[in-house]
Order: sequence, then C-alpha cells, then structure tokens
Amino acid sequence: MTAGNIDDVVDGLARIVQEAGRTRDRAGYFAALYRQVTVEIRTAIHSGLFDDGPRMDRFDTHFGNRYFEAHDAWRHDRSGPRCWREAFGLLDDADTVIVQHLLLGVNAHINLDLAVAAARTSPGGEIHALQHDFELINDILARVVLGVQDSLDDLSPLMSLLDRIGGRTDEQILDFSIRQSRQEAWCNALLLAGQNDTERAATIERLDIRAAVLARLIARPGGLLRPALELIRHTENNDIPAVITHLDNAMHQPLAQQDTGRQPGN
Repeated sequence: MTAGNIDDVVDGLARIVQEAGRTRDRAGYFAALYRQVTVEIRTAIHSGLFDDGPRMDRFDTHFGNRYFEAHDAWRHDRSGPRCWREAFGLLDDADTVIVQHLLLGVNAHINLDLAVAAARTSPGGEIHALQHDFELINDILARVVLGVQDSLDDLSPLMSLLDRIGGRTDEQILDFSIRQSRQEAWCNALLLAGQNDTERAATIERLDIRAAVLARLIARPGGLLRPALELIRHTENNDIPAVITHLDNAMHQPLAQQDTGRQPGN
C-alpha cells in the first residue's frame, strides 16, 4: 500500500480499520487513532492553517507511507523496523491493554517515523522552514489523543488507576511523554536533513533501536503499573471490533471546536 497524497493516506487507514474490525485485529486500535489525526490534518490543510499546505500534504503522505510500509512488511513476512515489530508482535496478546496498543503505535510513529518523514519532505536547509507547520501537526496529534481519552474511559473503566499511579493516561503512562518525543523528533529531523545517505541510515538505525527499547518498557512496565494494568485488563472491553469502532468515532467535532483548554503534560 503506497499513498500518493493525504487523501490516499486517509483511505488506506480506513481500509485497515475496516479490515481489522472484520478480522478482529487489534491493529485497528492505532489505525483508528491515526486515521482521525490524518483527517484533522487534512481539514487543517484545506482551511489554510499551515504556512504551506501542499508541503504538509507531502509531509503527511511520507509519514503515512512509513506506517503503511511497516504494516505491509509485518503482514508479509514479520519484517520491518524493530519498533514496529515490537508493536505488531503484541497484537495477539490478550494481556496487553488498549492504551498500551495505542502507545506502542504512537511510540514507533513519533520516535522513528516522524523525523524521517520531516527530513524527506524538507531535506538540507529546507528543514528550517518546516518547523512551524511541524509543530502545528504535533499539536493536532495531541488534541486527538486528548479526545480519545474519553473513549478510553468508556472502554477501560479502571483507567483512572493509571491517572493516580502513572500520570496522565494519554501521555505519561508508562513513562512515555508525547510532548517530549515530538521535541526530540524535531531535533532528529534537523540531524537527518543534513546527513548523507550513509549517515542517515546509521541515524535511522539508532532511532529504531531506541524506540524498540521504549516499546518493551511500554509493553512490560515494572513497579505498581504492572498490577494496575492487570486490573484494567480484567475490566476493559475485550470486544475487538467494538473497541475499534469506538476509537474510530472518538472525534465528533471539527478541529476548530475541539477543547483546547486541556494541555498535554511534559
């Protein structure tokens, strides 16, 4: 699956969500979240929010193709980047709760794919002109995640345990910070944009290894989070198609009407 523009990305994600619901595949959890992010980005492009809408279309297309490539590689022969293999490898694990599946996808897509897509969109000195729009797209991601939190509350009645034990359920659970990861992704994009092919390959390898380590921490946390996740698992909705549908309908309002008063934590 290869997208040629942002419409293709939305359509491709919708197909993955639909197929995952039909086959009871937990890959639909992250795909549903990601589809909503992409729809919001497309809306923002059409409304003129970004400095350069066509460039953001290309950026989102590169970003989406990173996910499609990883998804297809895993389906084909269980290959692909390490961090995505860690995420996809837990799809059949009933002990992994919904929020972990979401964070495993977010981890791989932000800590590896985001910097790669940015550098591919704006190589060399062009990368600096991308920064403002890059930060806007990250804010859209944060707002969608905040919107999905309400769905998680419905699907996992005991998610409040993680509010008390591990921080905000949508961001700081399992010591994972979306805001910090986005900032690091931009620094890595700056690095990648100025490198030659050999240097870039080495940097991408390093980012993949680091993201894979983070994935293992998300999947198998220690301390008080482990028994808390056990309790959550026993009470959350385990109807995979119903969970996918619920997550895929988490965002009902246009971007401009989303609640911007709730700010992501660090």
